[in-house]
Formats: sequence, structure tokens, C-alpha cells
Amino acid sequence: MWLLVLLLILALIIGGVGLFVEALRWLLIIALVLLLVSIVMGVLNRR
Repeated sequence: MWLLVLLLILALIIGGVGLFVEALRWLLIIALVLLLVSIVMGVLNRR
């Protein structure tokens, strides 16, 4: 029984870490897109 509980806890921890990493990856992609948009807008507004 303890082994089952331990495996369940480990699965939840590993799954949570996986979701956290996936969320960080999407945040990085969104931040890069916003950075590129702001660079383009800054170059266009300077002219």
C-alpha cells in the first residue's frame, strides 16, 4: 500500500513539474513575440 501511495505522489510531483515547464515555455514564446513587436513598432515610430 505504501508503494502505491509513494508512486502516486511521485507521479503528481513529476506531472506538476512537467506542467510548470510547459507553462514557462509558452510564457517565453509570448515574451519573445512581444519583444519583437515592440522592436518593430519602435523602429517604425522613429521614422
